[in-house]
Parts: sequence; structure tokens; C-alpha cells
Amino acid sequence: MGWAPVPDVCAVVLAAGLGLRLRPLTERVPKALCPVGNVPLLDLALARVRSLGIAEASGDDAQAVERVAVNASYLADQVVAHVGTRAHLSVERDRPLGTAGALGQLRDWIDGRGVLAVNADAYLSPDDVTGFLDGWDGTTVRLLGVPTTPDDVNRFGAYRFAGMSLLPWHRVKDLPAEPSTLVAAVWRPAEAAGELEVVRYAGRYLDAGTPADYLAANLDAAGGGNLVAAGAVVTGRCERSVGGAGAVVAGDLTRSVVWPGGRVAAGEHLVDAVRAGADLTVTMSGC
Repeated sequence: MGWAPVPDVCAVVLAAGLGLRLRPLTERVPKALCPVGNVPLLDLALARVRSLGIAEASGDDAQAVERVAVNASYLADQVVAHVGTRAHLSVERDRPLGTAGALGQLRDWIDGRGVLAVNADAYLSPDDVTGFLDGWDGTTVRLLGVPTTPDDVNRFGAYRFAGMSLLPWHRVKDLPAEPSTLVAAVWRPAEAAGELEVVRYAGRYLDAGTPADYLAANLDAAGGGNLVAAGAVVTGRCERSVGGAGAVVAGDLTRSVVWPGGRVAAGEHLVDAVRAGADLTVTMSGC
């Protein structure tokens, strides 16, 4: 069977956030480029979009620029360089415009289509959302959701948002390019109008924007063991940990992550921690 695009739907990967909850890690790289399982979150999100048929899986850059956009603001130059020609780029130079303002800035590019909005910091396990677009009629707002508790103020019915939404053009066309959120500008109004539906996600969802959830996402990606990239040199003991390309780990790791190019000296023992470079360590006990 040949590839066929989903008609009249484009995708926007939201990657402009300041990443305040992940600092000091995000003082060096934007949140969207933080690696999970040795793959930048942004690349995981772009692969998710391709799995839905919105852009051709073979990687036709010209076609992808027409159908997939990525926004950037904080440390935007890093995001722009990383994306290259794989997607249309929307740079918010003055300040992040939020999830709704980002679509407002992209209104002319969206140009009448429905929009799949994907949060770059969403981690899904397994990363399989292939049925999310099925049966959509182009009029409702659709959210991916996971079950939540009755006292969750962010719930939609019995569910909590899980990183991906599908929006009709009539809900997008009047969004201004000003700071605003989809929850306030689109989702809640659609809910009040009876035009919101939630598709349950049966796997594990993590908002990888906090240190604890970012570490949990990495450990999940490691599958209960160790995940060591090609080119890493690990001579210490590792238990349920992740080592990035070019990392040198002479010490010991327990439930920890070493970023690409990171260093762990002999005699060090990282536990429930993330190491970037040779000098930056974020421990869960400090969160």
C-alpha cells in the first residue's frame, strides 16, 4: 500500500517554551532538544507526526515544509539549526507566544486546514497514536487524554490532556499572534459548546518538562535496563541508566542519565540524576 497524506490537516510541533521547570538543564539547550532515550524530544515529536501520515515517512523535505511546522523562541537558533529543512519554521523572536499564539502567528501558513498540535515535551510509551485522526470530521476539537482523578482541575471529563490535540480551522482562524494558551482560547470554549472529544491513550504519558518526569521518561525509554549510545565509553557500573553518544562514564550510574558528551569521573556515583557536560548535575532529591 502506498503512502497517502491525511487530507486538509497540517501539524505544528510546539517547541518554543522557556523550559523553566527543567532549569538548569535548559540554560544550555531548549527543552525540545533535551534527549530522551538519546533522541531529542523534538525528533520524537516529528516522528510521531510522520507516523500519522501528515508528512511522508521517507522524509521529502519540500513536502514536509508544506505540511509540518515547528515554532521556536527560547534559544531559537538551536532549534532552527536542528530542524533545518525538515519543517516550516516559525520563530517568535520577542517572546514565546504560547500554544494558541503560536498558531495565530502561523495562520497564513495553516490557510484553512485543520491543525494537529503536538507538544514537543510529551513522552508517550509506546509512541503509537496511529488511530488519533480516524473518523475526524473537521469540526470538533479532539484531545489525546489519559484517565485522571475527579479533583484534577485540568481534567476534561474523566481525562487529562496527553500532549496532542486536533483543531478545526474555524477554531484557529481568529487566534491572534499574541501570548495565549490553547486551553483557554480553544479547548474550554469547544468543551462549553459541546464540540470537544477525547481519545483515550492507553499507554504511559509523561510531561517531560519536570526533572522527575524527564528522568522517568529516559528510564522508560531504556526499557528497564541500560541504554548506551554508540560512541559512549562506559567503564563504571550502570543500573537502569542512559548514556549519550560521546559520553565517558568511569564512575557508577543508578537510574541516571548522562547527556551526549557528558563526563562521569571515576569515584563518582550518580543516583536518580541527570549529568550534562562534566560539571552540571540535576538530582531528583534537589527537585
